[in-house]
Amino acid sequence: GMAAPAASSPVVRQSAPSLLRHLQFFWLAIALVIAMLGVLILRQGGSALLAGSDAAPTIENAVATGSIAPWAPAESLPLVYIAVKTNSAEAARVAASLRAGLSRFDTVTFIGRDADGPPDPVAEAISFVFDVLPGPTAGDVTMELQSVATGRVLLSRNLTAADSTPSTVEDSVAGILSSAVPASGAIYNYIEQSGLQTGLTECLLLNDKYYLDQGAKTHEAAYRCLEILVDRDAKSSLVFSELATLHLEAGTDHYAYPAGATIEQAMSLARRAVQMGPTSPYAHRAYGYLNSRLGNSEESIRWMRKAYELNPYDLSMAAAYAYGLIFAGRYREGTPILAHATETSSAHPTWWDYGLFVGQFMAGDMNKAALASDALQATPTKSHYLAARLITAKAAGRDQLAHELLDELTVKFPKFAADPRAAF
Repeated sequence: GMAAPAASSPVVRQSAPSLLRHLQFFWLAIALVIAMLGVLILRQGGSALLAGSDAAPTIENAVATGSIAPWAPAESLPLVYIAVKTNSAEAARVAASLRAGLSRFDTVTFIGRDADGPPDPVAEAISFVFDVLPGPTAGDVTMELQSVATGRVLLSRNLTAADSTPSTVEDSVAGILSSAVPASGAIYNYIEQSGLQTGLTECLLLNDKYYLDQGAKTHEAAYRCLEILVDRDAKSSLVFSELATLHLEAGTDHYAYPAGATIEQAMSLARRAVQMGPTSPYAHRAYGYLNSRLGNSEESIRWMRKAYELNPYDLSMAAAYAYGLIFAGRYREGTPILAHATETSSAHPTWWDYGLFVGQFMAGDMNKAALASDALQATPTKSHYLAARLITAKAAGRDQLAHELLDELTVKFPKFAADPRAAF
């Protein structure tokens, strides 16, 4: 329709340069429309136009069916770069530690070279850069995480000279990476707020939501999302490791979906994850976790330890390994690792605090056990959390609080109160 005027008589009578200019405007207009459609599709998180044979007729449908274009593969993860903008010895150490850490996370794709030249717009939208900058005073290093597309700063930390010595730099960087790079971190939060999540990134966000708020609804959303990727022949071990754990949860918590989940099925998913990701900390952790649920505590600890060694920069791996040690009765080994992870991490799940409470309590350090149990106030929905607080309140002679907690336990969890030993 838009080309019709070019064939009509008045336009033909115009001089050639003028016609050429009209055609240029026309093509510019078309290019603009295509560009705008591209942006719209990108915002919607799926592509109807470029998905080939199974293309959905409308953009809305593309989102509903989740058809993903070749240039936005289902397993495309956020891209992360490093840009070093200062040449102090401290900055060099921080950058080296950043490189070592980023390359070990399953949740992002670390690009070792500089972010030079404009990447394609789809990739740019989910590209992030860690800038290593000079800090406010000599010997300081400032680390900034920015969105490449918008320049928005997602995280900024100043490391003093003391934070970046050869013996402290790994901890400093681990704390930063643990709050930036996993599915619960700053990068994924930004992607979700901006509506840029597709494929695996979206599944990992849903998976994280389940662990923060465990129930049949959040579980099914995460499970179905990962299941779609399996149907599309997923190559990422993450798909299988996270599905394995969710599968086990379905069996133990009696969720309706998937029907008849067994621990054997969960184990076969976890084994597949390890085969696909021989260097994946997540795969090793999932396999370790499943072994612990089967009661193979030695085997479980072996796999959890491997996960911890594969990525010492991910504090959740350290926590899982330490938790495994503590629950196998190896308090002296596990407690210091968990205490360290808890101190280094600014925000962490409450099960870390509970594990730390158990470790400190069993090691006979009542003061530290009380500190750990204080953090459990935020989650009053678990009987064993209340019990932990009750134990430390009683030990500290806080009788009024102990009475209140005891009342709460008997009212909310009568079964637990009747026989705590069985629950523990």
